[in-house]
Amino acid sequence: MSKFSIEEKKSLSNHFSNTEDNVFAIISPRQVDRGALMSRYSRTDKSMREIFLDEFLKNKNRGEEFYNRVLLEYGDDSVAELGEAQIAIEGLSNIAVKKIEDRRIGLSYLEKSSRYVMWNKKENGKYRFYRDPEIMKSKFADMYEDSCNFSFDIYSKNIEPMVNYVREKYPIEKYRFKDAADGKEKLFSKLKNESDIKSANMIYRGSTKAKALDILRGLLPASTLTNVGITGNGRAFEYLLTILGSSDLKEERDLASKIKKELDTTIKSFVRRADDKYGKAFQKYLKDVKNKSRLITRNEIKSNPIIGSVTKLVDYESEKIAMDKIITSIMYEQSPSTSYQNILQQVKKISKENKIKIVNEFIKIRTNRRHRPSRAFENTYYTFDLCNNFGMFRDLHRHRALTLERQLLTTDHGYNIPNEIKILGIERDFKDCMNKTKETFEKIRKKYPEQGQYVVNFGYNYPYFMKFNLREACHLIELRTVPQGHIDYRRVAQQMFKQINKVHPNLSKIMKYVDMKEYDLERFESEKRTEEKRKNFKK
Repeated sequence: MSKFSIEEKKSLSNHFSNTEDNVFAIISPRQVDRGALMSRYSRTDKSMREIFLDEFLKNKNRGEEFYNRVLLEYGDDSVAELGEAQIAIEGLSNIAVKKIEDRRIGLSYLEKSSRYVMWNKKENGKYRFYRDPEIMKSKFADMYEDSCNFSFDIYSKNIEPMVNYVREKYPIEKYRFKDAADGKEKLFSKLKNESDIKSANMIYRGSTKAKALDILRGLLPASTLTNVGITGNGRAFEYLLTILGSSDLKEERDLASKIKKELDTTIKSFVRRADDKYGKAFQKYLKDVKNKSRLITRNEIKSNPIIGSVTKLVDYESEKIAMDKIITSIMYEQSPSTSYQNILQQVKKISKENKIKIVNEFIKIRTNRRHRPSRAFENTYYTFDLCNNFGMFRDLHRHRALTLERQLLTTDHGYNIPNEIKILGIERDFKDCMNKTKETFEKIRKKYPEQGQYVVNFGYNYPYFMKFNLREACHLIELRTVPQGHIDYRRVAQQMFKQINKVHPNLSKIMKYVDMKEYDLERFESEKRTEEKRKNFKK
């Protein structure tokens, strides 16, 4: 017999997915009530539905009152993770979006792609790029505007020629497509069904357009306006707002205010501290850290800019030490009551041949890329010194289960010209664009070093370092070498694998699904799979 009356069940049904089972979803309309119920749950022996009936039903403000008391009086930060929100930001620069996406935990992002979307559209007769107020009020305004416009002009006028060139170089006649009649793949000329021909054309046009836009994206300046959707919890949003609020860039400070305003409509209680006295103190601390780091660096470090692309493994431990740690961790969970230290001492006595056999057993049972190695493989780390074009950095930046530190975007490290640019005969245009950018940047940076980033093109090389463990290396390198990946980051990921393989020849075998091949149309096979899924879905 149910412990709730008919009347109580009726009330509960508006806030919980069921009134009887021991597993249920909280569907209460207000975020603050859901969060408060969860946090109150940990401080009483009542069931959640009982808490709701006894404490929340009659008091409409109970959720907010309880939440504020727990968070503000007791400082229980974890309860700030109980409120979630989705925010869309449209028309922010590629500098600001990277600052937002630096936040690693508690937020998920979806950003406008430079591969599928052409960035040549104008709004009210102007290209869509960020015009920083400080620059636009300075003597550099016209120069900045001219440089960004020139970059967009070169990008825009070469889209059609580049698409045509790609389609001439990779004609549709040489590719195979699925024939619906017998399910076999055939050359385009062998397709008879009108639907198959239409589908083949769509696959081909999509993959060739993506290839062309991949090649040209280096011309875009970092001021290019993009869109990003963010899903996250209150604690992560609160930290994001604090980071943006401490920025030297007006765009980022303005975004902090706008995001806070919108979050106040959905999860106000969960982000309350972002700009109160605690938030302001935190912002000051972040500024102090930055200023102190800058001062120490100026006194101790002499600049020596890297010129060109670099992917270099600069820090790692011997494979013997790494293997001992990993095998110890493999055995730890299943060991009879004993310490890590005891297991490690015994593992050290195992012969090298047997250690390799143990690791190979775990290599064998990985049967596809999504079978990630166990956490035991997190026990050894690799640090890579990297300097690659900013456009490519934007892709690797999406990996957040690692440590990544980066510098300001400048023109100091040169740029690389894609071969297709040279073959198409627009090398002069490309160089003119890069040279004009460098000239403008050098003048702006003297007074506005951070604002100067906006004018720098995606094609310029950008220095950063990444530190990650073997488990994350497996995920990152396997994912970034899939055939549909951009050629730039595929080559960097392949270089990472080669260097790890050189220092850890046995452990690196856990990365079974690294693709070391080169492909003509990177998106071709992926577009085929997507179209096949689309057809099956319609059925």
